[in-house]
Amino acid sequence: MGPGVDDGRMRRSLEVGQARSIVLPRAALLERGHTEDGIRRAVHEGRFVRLRRGWYVGGEIWRSLWPEARHLLHVVAVHADARSERPVFCGVSAAVLHGLPLYRTSPARVHIAAMRGTSRSVRDVLRHETDLDDEDVVEVEGLRCTTLGRTVFDVARTLTPEASVACADAALRSVAVSGNDQDERTAAQWRGSLAERAARSRARGVRQARRVIDFADGRAQLPGESVSRVQLTRLGFGPPDLQVRVVAPDGAEYRVDFGLDDVDAFGEFDGAGKYLDPALRGGRSIEQVVLDEKRREDVIRGVTGRRFVRWDDAHISTADALRRRLAEFGLHPPRR
Repeated sequence: MGPGVDDGRMRRSLEVGQARSIVLPRAALLERGHTEDGIRRAVHEGRFVRLRRGWYVGGEIWRSLWPEARHLLHVVAVHADARSERPVFCGVSAAVLHGLPLYRTSPARVHIAAMRGTSRSVRDVLRHETDLDDEDVVEVEGLRCTTLGRTVFDVARTLTPEASVACADAALRSVAVSGNDQDERTAAQWRGSLAERAARSRARGVRQARRVIDFADGRAQLPGESVSRVQLTRLGFGPPDLQVRVVAPDGAEYRVDFGLDDVDAFGEFDGAGKYLDPALRGGRSIEQVVLDEKRREDVIRGVTGRRFVRWDDAHISTADALRRRLAEFGLHPPRR
């Protein structure tokens, strides 16, 4: 199977330690008996993928990974290749170290913060001249990067609104959400801290960053839920309630992704993983998952009397795509 071919399997993420264990320097391949010609041939045939000059990963592993995990491998290779320097990764490269999503973003270069006057980018590394205080730098399993807050701020300035909100929601979830509930005091403090950073900054994109910070909600559990919020807002719906609690007659508790209160309906983002990822299915067959979801939906409809609409990744590609999906169920943005 050649590079870039999708074999249809569920993709997966990586932690830093896992990434380190599968990044292979050329010297290790030579020690295992590969020749220089053999390595080049393996890359051409897709058995290895070259992360950067002298650093590789197995092709099967590469094809099984989400873009965030692929970029993490690139970051780990750059770090391992840095001899005397201890780089500080920033932007999207810091985001993957913090385990944040990069919605529909596949970085081609690793991003490093550099002191002013020392910037020198190379083919696969982009150095950003910036002033970093010590309090803006942390270590994640031995790799230096910008703090979670600084990383969210930088991403919110530079990526699309969809990717920025997905990243900010995930970061806020990591600091303010337990189970399905968000500690609003902690969330307010987090937003306030980033708002203060934005107020001090004159960097490009700071206006978008302010909007993203104010919009962030850690109750969104998946990037698709975050992007759904963006598109619903663009369509003119009021702010949806998230992770709405519904209690069944037998006392069972259910949570629904979106309470669309201004149209008296519920919405649910259905990622493919719910049905295709064995880990998320919890040992159930796909058929059983579908049946369980139908029963759950029937109970929620019966208890609340509300309409219930589902959408997936294809329906949030644009605001218009989500508008068409909702219209199929008779749901339209309220007139204001």
